[in-house]
Amino acid sequence: MVIDREESQGNKPINAADPADFRRLYNETMALLYKVSWRIVNDEEAAEDLVHDSYIKANEKGLVFPSLDDAKFWLIRVVKNASLNYAKRKTRERKAYQKALYEDHRKTSSGESDMIQEEARKHTIEALSKLPPNLKEVLILREYGDLNYKEIGKVLGITEGNVKVRVFRAREQLEKLLGDYIDQ
Repeated sequence: MVIDREESQGNKPINAADPADFRRLYNETMALLYKVSWRIVNDEEAAEDLVHDSYIKANEKGLVFPSLDDAKFWLIRVVKNASLNYAKRKTRERKAYQKALYEDHRKTSSGESDMIQEEARKHTIEALSKLPPNLKEVLILREYGDLNYKEIGKVLGITEGNVKVRVFRAREQLEKLLGDYIDQ
């Protein structure tokens, strides 16, 4: 039996409505999509729901992708956008609840190290949220999505060189923001 070289490399068209193709697509991309979503929304259940919604969208529309990579990049884009929208909505809801209830949501820690660790995590997330969206998304895809520059470029529709510049600038700004916190 001769196996087509393109098929063996994952370049065979993927039909999201076909159960076998869908299973393959799910198995190949679930972990990556979950990481990307979780880093944006910081909520395990929400990340899982957002990823599953993207699979349902592809399946219900009966989308056919030229290759597994094309399907992966499309799904990353859908998950990233859905996660960003979810995070924005949750931020607005949290601010509205805080304003309406005037509650103090600070957490007290049992130990000094726990408190320092939690404070550092908050400052890191806060610093990450202060980055411009175009810098934040490349950093999340690079550091938490484990995508290389070429893959990030395909997801965002920009050149590999532009991805490198954005990652550099994002890290530079993040370091400055965190440096300001450390200097306080």
